[in-house]
Amino acid sequence: MARPRLEVADIFRAHGAAYRRDNAGHLNLPQLKVMSAIENCRTAALGGHVAACTKCGHEHVAYNSCRNRHCPKCQGVAARDWMAARMEDLLPVEYFHVVFTLPTPIADIAYQNKSAVYGLLFKASAQTLLTIAADPKHLGARIGMTSVLHTWGSAMTHHPHVHVIVAGGGLSPDGTRWAACRPGFFLPVKVLSRLFRRLFLEGLLMLHQAGKLAFFGNLSELADPDTFAAHLVPLRKANWVVYAKPPFGGPAAVLAYLSRYTHRVAISNHRLVSADAGTVAFRWKDYRIKRGDRMKLMRLPVAEFIRRFLIHVLPSGFHRIRHSGFLANGIRRDRIEKIRRLIDTGREPDQTTGEDGRTDPDEHDLCRACPRCGGVMRIVETFARGQPPKSRAPPWEDAA
Repeated sequence: MARPRLEVADIFRAHGAAYRRDNAGHLNLPQLKVMSAIENCRTAALGGHVAACTKCGHEHVAYNSCRNRHCPKCQGVAARDWMAARMEDLLPVEYFHVVFTLPTPIADIAYQNKSAVYGLLFKASAQTLLTIAADPKHLGARIGMTSVLHTWGSAMTHHPHVHVIVAGGGLSPDGTRWAACRPGFFLPVKVLSRLFRRLFLEGLLMLHQAGKLAFFGNLSELADPDTFAAHLVPLRKANWVVYAKPPFGGPAAVLAYLSRYTHRVAISNHRLVSADAGTVAFRWKDYRIKRGDRMKLMRLPVAEFIRRFLIHVLPSGFHRIRHSGFLANGIRRDRIEKIRRLIDTGREPDQTTGEDGRTDPDEHDLCRACPRCGGVMRIVETFARGQPPKSRAPPWEDAA
């Protein structure tokens, strides 16, 4: 797969300095760090190595990656490492995909209080599933799930929602058997939506009362307790979107899905179409169109494109992938082993991903074959940050 002819890094390198200058005082430290990391990713600024073919002597330069979780170029390797660790957690059962979305008035509050409100989104959505699944009227079992936070829509607007991948069943209350859900059906969406709405609004009110929410600009009046309570009243009656997709086609399909979603960023390099001094064009999907071609082309001023990208930078230390129920850290390994015994299977789940095994186009794999003769490449030189390599060989992505 060829390197994208246009990358987010190209836009940041061309316009990042001017954007920082024009928005001085309005960018937080994590946003500034993300911009710097993406601009320097796989350039001499981060150092690298020179590899040479043991057969024909051909050389190429490979620069180090920034490894920032918001960098479009660095997520392929991170996703595969994460997926390799998750393979052993898969069970030979049906898996479901549930999406919890915050309504726009709450999303506005979330943007000014990312850690608190995104954290509450994780907590309320997981508690909703755990509570309804534990109810004997539904499943009557303790389930396990992996939740992934996305804060963007296809057009890079602020659209916080959580994707939850959950096994179709759970441990019975006494822990002696595996309680499977009905084939093709997990839990009723309307029941999930109502409980999620109640738990989230209760949690949001508690955050406000504890002084853990801040409000600025057109939301500043919400700092008043009475005004905030009145703001939530219509949201208690509105329908909150909880969407349950059809079950996956087995554990292999779950891995394929997760490999695309767990380490996704606001926009991939392959969606970019063009950029010039004034605008950036990219492909986006219009979900309002129910039938026909949803893909459209959007053009944004460069500054607006950068602004939209940066609104999805997460606070430092905030975890965007979390595990709950019997998949919670600390108990996951013992619970998985016990569940496998209970469902009477000693075989490992299918660990193929259903994909073609292609690597990320931006990954510098040290084991790649020589592009000229197919021979083995070996590292012959390393160089530190800011130091150019002694070799005059071209960068790997330009070598052919």
